[in-house]
Amino acid sequence: MSRPQLIYFADPMCSWCWGFAPTIEAIAMHYGARLPIEIILGGLRPGTVEPMTPRLSATIREHWRHVAEASGQPFDFAFFDRQGFVYDTEPAARAVVVMRTHDAASALPYLKRVQRAFYAENRDITETEVLAGLAAEFGLDIARFHAAFASDAIKNETLADFRLAQRSGVTGFPTLIAGTAGQQAGWVLVTEGFQPRDHVLRLIERWMAQAEARKDAGA
Repeated sequence: MSRPQLIYFADPMCSWCWGFAPTIEAIAMHYGARLPIEIILGGLRPGTVEPMTPRLSATIREHWRHVAEASGQPFDFAFFDRQGFVYDTEPAARAVVVMRTHDAASALPYLKRVQRAFYAENRDITETEVLAGLAAEFGLDIARFHAAFASDAIKNETLADFRLAQRSGVTGFPTLIAGTAGQQAGWVLVTEGFQPRDHVLRLIERWMAQAEARKDAGA
C-alpha cells in the first residue's frame, strides 16, 4: 500500500546536516511510522586523498561557526589543530549504509551518533575502528561491522547512493523531499539546505494535510 514518506539526502561530514540533525529527529519523533524517513548518502567529498590545505581548513571553520550560530549545535573546534587530516567522507557514509542494511530503524540514530562523534567530540570518523565502535553502541558486533564494511556489496550500495543523489539533481545537503512510496511522480522539495526546525515542521504538516485531502478525494 502506498504511503507518504520523506527521503533525506545527507552526508555525515556535512556540517549543515549536523545543524539539521535536531530537525530530522523532531520529524521522526512527531510522525513516527506515519512518515518514514529514508536516508540517502549524498557523497560530499568521497575519495579525497590529499590533506586539508590551510585555505580549506579556514573555509570549513567558517562554515562550522555559521552552523553553530544558526542551529545551536555543539562543535569542538580543536578539530582544526589536527595536522594532515584527509577529509574523505566515503568511510562515514559507508558506515551508515552498513547500519541501514543491518537495522534500518537504527540508520538515522547512527547517523546522528557519527555526526556527534565528529563535530562535538573531535573523533576521527574516517577511521574504521571509530565507526565500528560507534556501531557497537547500537548492538552491531564489531567483527560483523568490519566484514560488512569491507564487502563489495556495501561499497557498491554506497556508490549507488552517491549516484542516486546526483541523478536526482541534489546539489547540496541537507536536502529533504516528500512523496509517496512506490510512485515516481508527485515528489516535492521540503528543503534544500538548512532551515529552522519549526519552519520545516510547518511545511511537512501542510504537505501531510494536502496528501490526506488528495487521498480522501481519491486523487
